[in-house]
Amino acid sequence: MTPRYAIVAAQSRNQVIGRDADIPWTVKGEQALFKKITMNGCLIMGRRTFESIGRPLPGRLTLIVTRQTQYAQPGCRVFHSIESALQDAQETERPIFVIGGGELYAATLANARQVHLTTIDLEVAGNVFFPDFPTPAFKLTHREHFESNHHYTYEIYEQPALETL
Repeated sequence: MTPRYAIVAAQSRNQVIGRDADIPWTVKGEQALFKKITMNGCLIMGRRTFESIGRPLPGRLTLIVTRQTQYAQPGCRVFHSIESALQDAQETERPIFVIGGGELYAATLANARQVHLTTIDLEVAGNVFFPDFPTPAFKLTHREHFESNHHYTYEIYEQPALETL
């Protein structure tokens, strides 16, 4: 059985989530929202996402997925497949959040129970993208608009069909 997990992502209007190892915007309040959503959870991320953050985030367990067999980071758990990371995360009994990057989002979107999607009111250049979303399987359950240095909209989507499994 697939573990229950949510995706948390921030994208620009043109679906950019990154430019190389950087997030191509700074938005006041958006990181506080991310912290509120993910606190006390188990964060699953790709190696490049971890390296862009630079450290394990306080109050959360960090699981890194990488193809590099010798990769290690203090205070983190390292896995070589998303399936093994999800299985380990399920055993922690914490809420599970997939937080990037693009490859992990693409690999996990279809089986996510929830998607927390922040859309920044910008179009930016980048080379890492969030998959086409929403899909018909997901239903919008919450929308909130925030005024900031760059306005943004926070939405929660649920996949009702997976709730019955």
